[in-house]
Order: sequence, then C-alpha cells, then structure tokens
Amino acid sequence: MLAGADEAAPPAQHEREASLLVGAMLGGTPMLEDLRSLVDEVGGRATGSDANRRSVEWALERFKAAGVPARAEPFRMPGLWLERSASATVQGTGVRFSPRVAAMPFSAPTTKGGFKAPLVDLRRGTEADFKQVGAKARGAFLLVETEELRDVDGLFREYNEATDIESRAFAAGAAGVVYMGSRPGNQLYRHNVSVGLKNTRPMMVMERDGAKRALRLLRAGTPLTLTAMLDLQTGGPYESRNVIGEIRGTTRPDEVVIVGAHLDSWDLGGGALDNGANVAMLIDVARQMQKLGLKPARTIRFALWNGEEQGMQGSAGYVRTHSSELDAHAMALSVDIGCGRITGFFTNGRPPLVPLVDNALTPVAGLGPFTQVDAPVVGTDNFDFMLHGVANLIANQESATYGPNYHARSDEYEQCDARTLRGNAAVVGALTWSFANMEERLPRQSRAEVESLINTTDLGQQMKSFDVWDEWAAGTRGRAPEPKAAPATR
Repeated sequence: MLAGADEAAPPAQHEREASLLVGAMLGGTPMLEDLRSLVDEVGGRATGSDANRRSVEWALERFKAAGVPARAEPFRMPGLWLERSASATVQGTGVRFSPRVAAMPFSAPTTKGGFKAPLVDLRRGTEADFKQVGAKARGAFLLVETEELRDVDGLFREYNEATDIESRAFAAGAAGVVYMGSRPGNQLYRHNVSVGLKNTRPMMVMERDGAKRALRLLRAGTPLTLTAMLDLQTGGPYESRNVIGEIRGTTRPDEVVIVGAHLDSWDLGGGALDNGANVAMLIDVARQMQKLGLKPARTIRFALWNGEEQGMQGSAGYVRTHSSELDAHAMALSVDIGCGRITGFFTNGRPPLVPLVDNALTPVAGLGPFTQVDAPVVGTDNFDFMLHGVANLIANQESATYGPNYHARSDEYEQCDARTLRGNAAVVGALTWSFANMEERLPRQSRAEVESLINTTDLGQQMKSFDVWDEWAAGTRGRAPEPKAAPATR
C-alpha cells in the first residue's frame, strides 16, 4: 500500500517503488515513439519559431495523455533571432564558387543585395595569427581553419577558442568571421556568436570542403572576396513558454525536485540529440510514475525548457518567476548531452551532493559504474539554479554521436541508440525518485557562497565564454546579495 498524504513511507517501500519504476523504464514504453514524433513531425524548434510554438502544444498533449498535470509558463526572451536563408559567393580572378553557409546565431543580417568584403586567411586565429594578418583584418571576412570535431571535449574547446578569436577579430575591426565547418561530411551547424545579441557583424559557418578550397586558393596567392547574403528575422524582447509537468508531493509538497531537459533546438536538423531524446525521456518518467501510482514525498516538476540555446533563458525565467520558492527546491537536474550512456553526474561544486547521488543510484547500480564529478559546469539549464544557490546536477554522458552532430543538420532520430536511452531513463527515474523521498536536503547557498565558488574555480571564465558574466556582475542574474543589517541606534 502506498503512503498517503499524512504518513511518511519507510525507506524499504521507497526502494521497492524505485525498483518498480526502473523496471518500467527499461520495458516497452511510448518514449521512442514520442521522440520520433517530436523530431519528425515538429522538427527543429528554435525559440521564437512556429515549430517551437507547436512543440509546446505537443508537450502539453503528451503530459495530458499520461494523466500528469502540466502547464505552460511564460518567460521573457531578450531578443528574436531566426535564419530565413543564408548563402555566400567566393570570387577571385578566374574563380567563382558558392559554398554552403549557415548564419551563426546572433549574426547580423546583410542587405538584400548582400555584403561583400575581402576574404582573409586567419589560420587558427591565435594571437600570433592576428599579428601576421595585421591591418588586412580591418574590413575583411576572416576565415578560420578548424580541426574536425570528434567528441564533447572538442566541442568545449571549440567554444573556448571561438570566444578568444571573436574578441580579437572585433578589436581588429573585421567585417565578420567565417569558420571552416568542423563537422564531417560537410554538415552545417549553428554555433552562437560569443557576444550574443550585442553582435553587429555578419558571422557564418562555411561547409568544410568549401572552406578548404578557399584556403588553398588564398595560400596559392589568389586574392578572394566573399559576398554574404543573410536573410534573418530579428527583433526585440518577446514572450516564450516553458512546459512544466508536476506530480505533487504527499508529506512535503512544498519542497520541490525539478528535473529538466530543453524543448528548443536549433533548426537545421530535428534536434534529437540536443535535446529531444531527453525531453521524451522526462515525459516518459512522469508517465510511468503516474501509471504505477507512485506518490513522492516531495513535489516533482518535469521542466521542458525553452530558450536554452539562446542563453539558458527559459530556466532563468523560471527562477525569476519562482524566486520565492527556491529555498524549498531540494535539487535541480539537467539532462542535456544527447543519448550517450549516463556515467554519473556533475555535482557543480557541492561536495555534500556526491554521497547523496551515490546512494540515489543504488537501484540502478547494474547500469553503472557511475562516477560523480564535483566541478561547476556552465552551458545548460542547471546554471541559474547554481547561481541562486540551489543544489544542482547535470547528467554526465558518454560522447557517443553527440559531438559531430551537435547543432548540425545530421541531428536526427537515428543518432539515438534505443537501448542506451532506456537505460538512461531508468537512471534518471531512480535518481529523481530518491531525491523526491530522501530525508536529507541540502540548504540553499547564500550569494557569498556562490561568489566563493566562482572565485575558487574556473566558473567565472566559463560564464564569460557563454556570455553570461556581465548579467551576474550587474546583479541582473543570480541570487541577490543579502541586505546589510541596519546600524544599531542608541
């Protein structure tokens, strides 16, 4: 018999319930069909697009069919950016070709006739490369050579290098930056401009073979120009929506465990790895809990975020909307590294979380081994919970096919291995159920404790790479400083 609202279930019962949930997640469920539907029928879901709006209704329908109460919660997006079309032409004496290009998110548009500028070989874009190019950088498109991307480590290296390259390019007065595509098979992809909406230049990724051809010509002494035609839909702030499914707690309903994956994706592919697979997984975890009649002690919220790809805006909006409840948030989880096997969790600079996660994974020990990494990570929807002092986790996953297909045209349904995804669902289900029922709950950190984490780790540098440092420094993002006590009077 499941515990009612007036009595706490014993630990042994929670263990049995966890085993039931794990078994259900490993069995035949609608999860894969949900993923297929989201990827094939809705498609790429850039925030602000019609497809993204359809995805919100799609998610609400899935929760409703599962018998899980759900709602769409509005939040403010700071600006609109969508690509309508992008093309480019490279020309030189006796040479003309049109490599495929994709506008980088937050690129500036060009006029209808396009924008033409010299194309300059920047090699890898190091400080030494900029010195060698010198004054030729001013007013030119700078073509950056890249390594082929093979894994997640390469992806983070790519982000970090781009921040430095673009900072140097802007300082040098470049007209724009063009990256050689780093993905195999000439796949195009989206890679955000490092300064976000503050950018004022046309910025592109060029298919790998086309960029190689241009570099060979330049290095053989053939001067080239590039004409870019970027038709973009841009605008000011607007409203988007997260989807929040909820299973209300029994004995501690005001305490919240929130588990999230982002519903939005970029639009070149179907967004299976990033992050449709984990959206389908969380809907299925909620579905199976409801089907089994499981009653958690704490309230569980299943958050499908929007605006993640454009600065983790949906989860930022949630913490603003629910700021008065954050003291009672026991844990916030983000699952966002595709379909590779979950190998453990990032505990984001909260050492006391490690043994809690270790214990929570006991029901799925056979799907391990699991290793927790206590280092803060920026780049997904745990971020604003971390800045607000809420204990937070990110699923750490094997790279599998994630890196080469990240934000790419190739991010489609076939990238996900069904057996691995079911195993991950069992892991996330067990972890969620344990945190919803365990007696322990870490206290929320103060602003000073968050500042200490920033000052003693590389968290600040990561925040600068993801263009979120200025908001923290300005006090518009993250936990506000505690008010100073008034001086004593006599």
